[in-house]
Amino acid sequence: MKKTEEKSSHSAEGLYKFFIYFVLILLAVTIIVPVAWVFMASIKQNAEFYGNPWALPAGFYWQNFVNAWNGAKMGEYMLNSVLVTALALVLLLVIALPAAYCLSRFRFKGSKLLNTLFMAGLFINVNYIVVPIFLMLRDGDVWLKNHIGSGFLLNNLF
Repeated sequence: MKKTEEKSSHSAEGLYKFFIYFVLILLAVTIIVPVAWVFMASIKQNAEFYGNPWALPAGFYWQNFVNAWNGAKMGEYMLNSVLVTALALVLLLVIALPAAYCLSRFRFKGSKLLNTLFMAGLFINVNYIVVPIFLMLRDGDVWLKNHIGSGFLLNNLF
């Protein structure tokens, strides 16, 4: 009696493992195949890509990466991203860290409300506020151009 119970539990466990591995392999393939195809397309010449996009590349054409780096100013944009991220990190550490400490350690009138508002702010998707922020910067830039003669809120590192 015990051997049949052991066999059924082993077969159920084996079936469960098979299903899990099958799903994981399927997910891996759905992620790896598009990435591999994009990489293969990126090392082909244009004629080769437009001729047969699914074929393996005849050779490695690394000039596409050089053209993208130089033509799209990727180096400049990457440096801008690093600078903006570093500045945002420093500002976050200088402003948010002491504020978080005060909100978590000290009790004062309205601290629960303030905590609740901060928590509610976590539910706001960043994509909803990016466009309004850009529109405010654009309008501010137009205002500065009209009153000062030059704007500096858009198209520069500041």
